[in-house]
Amino acid sequence: MSTTPTLPTTPTRPRKGALVLYAALTLFSFPHELPGGLVFDLGALLVWFGPAALIVGIEGLTPGRAARAVFLASLAAHVGLFYWFFVVTVTYGGMSAWLGVLSPLVPSLYVSLFSALFAWTWTRYGAASPLPIGVGALCWVAIDWTRGHFLGGFPWATLGYALHQDAALVAWTRWAGVYALSFFAVAVGIALGRVWLKRDATSIRGLAWTLAGVMVAHGLGFWSPQADFDSSVTVRIAAVQGNIDQGLKWDDQRREQILDSYLRLSTTAVEDGARWIVWPETAVPGLLEADPALLDRVALLARRNDVWLIVGGTGVEFDPISRRFSAFFDSAFVFDPTGKILDRYDKTQLVPFGEFVPLRGLFGRYFQSIARGLSTTDITVGPRPRTLLLEGGGAQPGPLRVAVPICYELLFPHVVGRFGADGAGVMLAITNDAWYGRTGAPHQFLAMSAIRAAENGRWMVRAANTGISAIIDSRGRVRERSGLFEEAVLVADVPVATQAPATFYARFGDVFAGLCVFGSVALFGRKRLAERKRWA
Repeated sequence: MSTTPTLPTTPTRPRKGALVLYAALTLFSFPHELPGGLVFDLGALLVWFGPAALIVGIEGLTPGRAARAVFLASLAAHVGLFYWFFVVTVTYGGMSAWLGVLSPLVPSLYVSLFSALFAWTWTRYGAASPLPIGVGALCWVAIDWTRGHFLGGFPWATLGYALHQDAALVAWTRWAGVYALSFFAVAVGIALGRVWLKRDATSIRGLAWTLAGVMVAHGLGFWSPQADFDSSVTVRIAAVQGNIDQGLKWDDQRREQILDSYLRLSTTAVEDGARWIVWPETAVPGLLEADPALLDRVALLARRNDVWLIVGGTGVEFDPISRRFSAFFDSAFVFDPTGKILDRYDKTQLVPFGEFVPLRGLFGRYFQSIARGLSTTDITVGPRPRTLLLEGGGAQPGPLRVAVPICYELLFPHVVGRFGADGAGVMLAITNDAWYGRTGAPHQFLAMSAIRAAENGRWMVRAANTGISAIIDSRGRVRERSGLFEEAVLVADVPVATQAPATFYARFGDVFAGLCVFGSVALFGRKRLAERKRWA
């Protein structure tokens, strides 16, 4: 008489409590703005315990039940994390309230599918493997990477960003990207969870070895060579924050007032010695290439003050046959000190439903792009990430390569890495975070921007319409920052790389994450093959 083996089970109440804790820790591992303008940012303390609570919560469950349980817990966490989608869609997008209430669900459902996939793989293969800590961290990174690419990807709130203030570990992003941080956090979390569940010598040794490894990683990161390259080449750069309310940004009656604000703040930057002045995404209230009067006013600023301008605006293509605009772009324009537009970079990573409607034939009758001020149609994607050439003046008269990542591009490590591979010596990031209102999103986006600077080993000057504008060094440390919803001008002497090679991550991309994907597939393929042989 044969018996069917049963999995050890964790009592229902503690299991549910652990999953509630997992949801809460996931939510609060990322920055949030509290009433009164206080910022809650304890990710470096909390991030280790979320994965621990997850594996405790699914202990003893079948893979299917574990996936369903974690899907629901992750959904609750990410709806709370993405509540700012309501502000985007209703307050500034003009959509109905019911769509606003539902809007956080779409990204939360997407992210939660990948959380459920990890739960399934852990219970199916990872927990019983000879090296569960390493296998679990490997799987998590592989799934994180997939989430950042599948159907265009949505990598907001990737776990590694919670460690953005841990400068020693952030140094590892120059080789492995943000995924290195996720690996460290999950490895420790799984080790902690196993100690809680098993409380035996093996699990305690596993935790000890994992903590020792992370401490060594801290030490190596702390003592790693500085990423500041030859800092003798510096340019005085200004980020201008106009603080233009999103609801008024495209009001024809306020065009002159908006432009006057940027011209006035730029004059302040000139008085502080700025040689390059950076305006935020879509700062110009009109079409520079189709409005000679508007173009002349911006050009006069550059010409009169002998400065370079990097200006966010709407680029256009003109069809000479129909004599109409054939395409609109979210663009950055480069004005030289003579007032001439030398170059235009067009954004390559567009916001789904924000700047274009995916599968327009299916969804077009129900949705319109939220960013309607840019154009009356979908925004057109730019050809590729590439650097622009500016001159530093003074002791560095020759051309310097700069990257100008635009808003949503900053979410994607592999996109920004292409700027680094193209020789960028500094990053002049432009964004319009007014869409988010006074929520946690601007703080979370700043954390992601800081990781992009560290991954590429380049300083970043970040100009945001309503904040948070910032000066970020090549190790991802925020040196200066503005407040939210205030006019501001940040001016700093910023090192620009001229001879230093691009970082490993910029040159070779997601080698580490790719190895995690390959390793996960290989391990599970081997396990599956062994199971088939056993059943045969």
